[in-house]
Amino acid sequence: MNAPLLVTSSPHIRASSSTRRIMLDVLLALLPAVAASVVFFGLQALLVILVTVASTMLTEFVTRKWILKRDFRLGDLSAVVTGILLALTLPPSIPLWLAAVGGILAIFLVKELFGGLGQNFMNPALGARVFLFLAWPAAMTDWSKPLMDAVTSPTPLAILKGKEVAGAVLPHLSQLFLGDRAGCLGETSVIALLIGAAYLLARRVIHIRIPFAYLGTVALLSWIFGNQHGFFQGDVAAYLMSGGLILGAFFMATDYATQPISIPGKWLYAVGIGILTVVIRLYTNYPEGVMFAIIIMNTVVPLIDRHIVPKTFGGSRA
Repeated sequence: MNAPLLVTSSPHIRASSSTRRIMLDVLLALLPAVAASVVFFGLQALLVILVTVASTMLTEFVTRKWILKRDFRLGDLSAVVTGILLALTLPPSIPLWLAAVGGILAIFLVKELFGGLGQNFMNPALGARVFLFLAWPAAMTDWSKPLMDAVTSPTPLAILKGKEVAGAVLPHLSQLFLGDRAGCLGETSVIALLIGAAYLLARRVIHIRIPFAYLGTVALLSWIFGNQHGFFQGDVAAYLMSGGLILGAFFMATDYATQPISIPGKWLYAVGIGILTVVIRLYTNYPEGVMFAIIIMNTVVPLIDRHIVPKTFGGSRA
């Protein structure tokens, strides 16, 4: 009767699914993208994925057991998910040692130092990728086209933005959909990502509201402002299928720990990511804005939660 009431850290999910079950579903959903990256980029893609996963798992083990003296829980599979997500945001030509550094940063710096699973204020994989991008920009922007050895080419977003090399043309929509174009390991094959997203939605691991609001905002603004020669002429399909948008919308922005609590807050959060993505894509020196947009809105989530308070069950809104 005198036993203390123990409340675990957020997020508090009112469902029968355990953390391990949710992470396992995410892993299964990522398998099509992983398979596509190996098909299009070859053995190097598999090596990058193996290195990042090994790095995140080892870092979590060392950090929790020997540095922070916390319970060791690799069994929840969150470190594996982080490793795969990080790998899918990296270019295929990245040095393996740099991929390992990314895994260390994702777990130690972004996740564990802030309290571990559920308490990180930004997505660990994206946080690590941003750091790698800022510290080693050349290695993080060395794109290779699938099925071609050591041939670099501009990404579709760079072409859309008008920064293409001489003779470069925008890939056909079918190439964008299937994955035959330059880009990061996990962002090229839209169909593989959508298969995984459909699985997550069917399993109710994620809700459609954040991806829908995010993609809808990007589609609308890209149509209005996405053409250099006038308004309402942007190639919506090309913008939606280029870069890391689909990966970010379904697998990054929907992270439980870094999204708002309330439903109106989630809509605001997703629209904010969409606006920032388009602004960065069109009006900065960076052709892709997904990672920065999600990270920026991750930091705004506490402010959203402070001002948009969900209605208490059985009560009235404050």
